[in-house]
Amino acid sequence: MLAMLLVLLLIIILFGAGFAVKVLWWIALAVLIIWLIGFVARGAGTGGSRSRWYRW
Repeated sequence: MLAMLLVLLLIIILFGAGFAVKVLWWIALAVLIIWLIGFVARGAGTGGSRSRWYRW
């Protein structure tokens, strides 16, 4: 019985981690698209060659 509970707990943890990783991939993709849009929009605008749309 204890082994079955441990296997069930392991399955729940792995399922939760897999779901979280999938969500993080979608968030990373959205951030990349926003960054690319900002990079292209800033490059097309007027300004010096050293201008950046981010502050870091």
